[in-house]
Amino acid sequence: MKKNRLGTSELMVGEIGLGCMSLGTDRQSAVRLIHEALDHGVNLLDTADLYDGGQNEEIVGQAIQGRRAQVVLATKVGNRRIAGKEGWSWDPSKAYIKQAVHESLKRLQTDYIDLYQLHGGTLDDPIEETIEAFEELKQEGLIRYYGISSIRPNVIRQYVEKSSIVSVMNQYSVVDRRAEEEVLPLLEQKEISVIARGPVASGVLAESGTEKANKGYLDYTPEQLNHIRQGLAELVKEDRSMAQTAIRYALAHPAVAAVVPGASSSTQLLHNIAAAASTPLTAAEIQAIREHSPANRYTQHR
Repeated sequence: MKKNRLGTSELMVGEIGLGCMSLGTDRQSAVRLIHEALDHGVNLLDTADLYDGGQNEEIVGQAIQGRRAQVVLATKVGNRRIAGKEGWSWDPSKAYIKQAVHESLKRLQTDYIDLYQLHGGTLDDPIEETIEAFEELKQEGLIRYYGISSIRPNVIRQYVEKSSIVSVMNQYSVVDRRAEEEVLPLLEQKEISVIARGPVASGVLAESGTEKANKGYLDYTPEQLNHIRQGLAELVKEDRSMAQTAIRYALAHPAVAAVVPGASSSTQLLHNIAAAASTPLTAAEIQAIREHSPANRYTQHR
């Protein structure tokens, strides 16, 4: 599998990673799926302390025992569970980040995290304090690099200007092209990589996605989504399915270093991984996709 450098870091990531959120809580099955991904050339595993209340990190930690050196391990921080309070609270404070990293390290059964990501962010955050926390964790050797997971251009610009992030995880697909307007050009210019999540739009862009498309997605109507699906179907090749064509679209942008589609079965996983060996999109195919799927725009958080 082709590997790309993550920003200006020393991390080389396979262009197809594994978004671990969809693995579920059956440990035996999830560990088996992660091992299968690693056996087929995947090296970027993306999890978060938020997923399944920490169980996802524990599963990933179990799966990488004895294989840590071949993994680029990414997790996230910023969502805090407070005793006696339902759900999670947003806490990007330095104190919390420096506390939470130790809990993640314990669950992941490792002494360092390759890529530690802020799991969100707003302009009301103490951004300088948050950055200071990540920089100190780098100096302490607990993390190698850091990034953010955000779709908000105004927040992304702040971190681009003030921090040494190497990546931004951003939702990006044929039906969510908002990042093309501002985020992708900025990150490409600054040599900060995008890790694209949701390249198949929760299954809307898969062969079996008609039912999901009929429920709508973002601000698209079912009719619009089915028109887009029809356009993708016309670009399917012998070695490239509709879902793989959608994955190749996200990978086609020069700012994107990797995509992290989720998988909950071996069939789904191997299908995603096979996109790496499928025919890349031509300039004409990319143009055809864009004509079928007009770019949506940010209306908030500009």
